Amino acid sequence: MTEETFRNTIRPESGGPAVPADAVGNPSGGKLGADLLLLLAAFFWGLAFPLVKEALSHVTVLVFLGQRFALAFLLLLALCLFRLGSFRGTVLRHGALLGIFLFAAFFLQTAALRYTTASNAAFLTGLSVVFVALLGARLFRHRLHRFTLAGVFLAAAGLFLLTTGGQWRFNGGDLLALLCALSVAFHVLYTGAWAPRGDVYWLTAVQMGTIALLCALFAVLTGDGADLFRWHGEILGPLVVCAVFATVFAFLIQTAMQRFTTAAHTALIFCMEPVFGAVFAFFLLGERMGTAGVAGALLILAGMVLSELPGILSGKRNGKVRFT
Repeated sequence: MTEETFRNTIRPESGGPAVPADAVGNPSGGKLGADLLLLLAAFFWGLAFPLVKEALSHVTVLVFLGQRFALAFLLLLALCLFRLGSFRGTVLRHGALLGIFLFAAFFLQTAALRYTTASNAAFLTGLSVVFVALLGARLFRHRLHRFTLAGVFLAAAGLFLLTTGGQWRFNGGDLLALLCALSVAFHVLYTGAWAPRGDVYWLTAVQMGTIALLCALFAVLTGDGADLFRWHGEILGPLVVCAVFATVFAFLIQTAMQRFTTAAHTALIFCMEPVFGAVFAFFLLGERMGTAGVAGALLILAGMVLSELPGILSGKRNGKVRFT
């Protein structure tokens, strides 16, 4: 396939229909452009770590998440109506299921933190990168280059050092954190399968709306319903930044760019989220990474570079690779 052909027609790894070059969100640099935008999404998710920590000192998790995703949904809804994009029943179904996966990830991680350490939860959630590679190959018949697979496990080792400092102690909540990782993996995999088949703006909006509704439901059930619909001026800054940049922009970018790269490669790029989080925590909260953390961050970067070697060595960057 020539570079011109690749730019004009990119076929998703799910076997869905071809995506024309002028589709919404088509990166000008092909797969490289998609990778850079996904890295930017991980950057904003990393920025959200210290901001969310600050907001949760004033309100509960469900209140913050409910307001964050409700605001994100309203912004995306306005954008969708302004664009007059097509809305189909499949978008509603797919967006709702993706929203359920994403809500499950947030909910399970929060529940896990009640019974395990933050470092354990962070590492086990990060294992979604491994689950994406293995489940993608098993359930979706995705083909992985050996360098990509090696990069995934190298990044997983880096996540262990970055989040746990090289020390591990099993806790009862670890199973919940693993279920969270599975939810994240299924979200990434099905986003890659469904994003090429519908309007990415509506697909993202339905996800955000689903999460907002589920947060509201659980908030009411847990007694936080009144606070959810109350003004909290003390969290306005973190709320706006998280809703606009770490939610609307980041998830819209993920949904759009997964049409142009593989799910495994997407998950590998998202391993940079805790790296960015650690950097922002250092500058904004004064938290230090430590030697093991620095080593872990370097391993994650090495894993990303390793996964790119086939394209670098061959001089080609197409979205599908296979074991060789």
